[in-house]
Amino acid sequence: MMNKVTFPNTNGLNITMAGLLNLPTDFDQSKTYPAIVVSHPGGGVKEQTAGTYAKKLAEQGFVALAYDASYQGESGGEPRQLENPHVRTEDISAAIDYLTTLPYVDNTRIGAMGICAGGGYTANAAINDRRIKAVGTVSMVNIGQMFRNGWDNNVKDSDAIPYMQAGSDSRTSDASGNEIATMPMAPLKEEDAPNEELRQAWEYYHTDRAAYCTAPGFATARSLNQIISYDAFFKAEAFLTQPLLTVVGSQAGSKWMSDDLIERAASTDKDMHIVEGANHMSLYDGEAEIKQAIGALAPFFARTL
Repeated sequence: MMNKVTFPNTNGLNITMAGLLNLPTDFDQSKTYPAIVVSHPGGGVKEQTAGTYAKKLAEQGFVALAYDASYQGESGGEPRQLENPHVRTEDISAAIDYLTTLPYVDNTRIGAMGICAGGGYTANAAINDRRIKAVGTVSMVNIGQMFRNGWDNNVKDSDAIPYMQAGSDSRTSDASGNEIATMPMAPLKEEDAPNEELRQAWEYYHTDRAAYCTAPGFATARSLNQIISYDAFFKAEAFLTQPLLTVVGSQAGSKWMSDDLIERAASTDKDMHIVEGANHMSLYDGEAEIKQAIGALAPFFARTL
């Protein structure tokens, strides 16, 4: 059973957030259940891969909430399509705030997972919010690393300064009343893709494969100011002590970021599940790949929540 829900972002932003609340099979309102917050990729919305994973987790006995980030999808906030990593991390805590108000959620058994950038934000939220008792990621991306170091980790930090300048210039332009400057979150045209994985990202977001009306595929260019210097794993070596499972494809160009999180996290209960033959995007919607990912994630959350 799945219900559309709205809830306030309690982090002082005066934003109403929108979610899809998935309830377990044979749900009984008189009982309490473990719950999992599921965060979507950068440029995505709750009706895409996050919603798929939330539905699959509910089938395994969890209350699972997929939601739209502030400024995106059906959630409120201006300017539209702002991708501020600090806000996106706080969104996860706001979603947990909402879950704690539901009488059938066991507040001592709340976990969080995310896909792509949503996985990085989930790790960062777990560093900050002790209510998160277990962390799962799928095709995880630390969005700051990706934007400053490149998909293949072959760009020096300092070489990203021009992008920070572009973000700064966009803020000036926005403040002057010009049309809000934007940037692609995934290739907007097939010919813009530099490799096959990112060609599949274009396909996912801009064709019948998974295109959705509330996911335009771009972000505000001013977001570069926050993204470039952001580290989703900041202080993970001290504070990310919760059980951690990363799910990655053996062929994923983004795998190095999951490797980095596993190395840096303080958790003594941490593991990586590798889906052989999968790349970054096939874990979004590949039937066999998702089945294997859930086959690892559901037992992990059952054990740790």
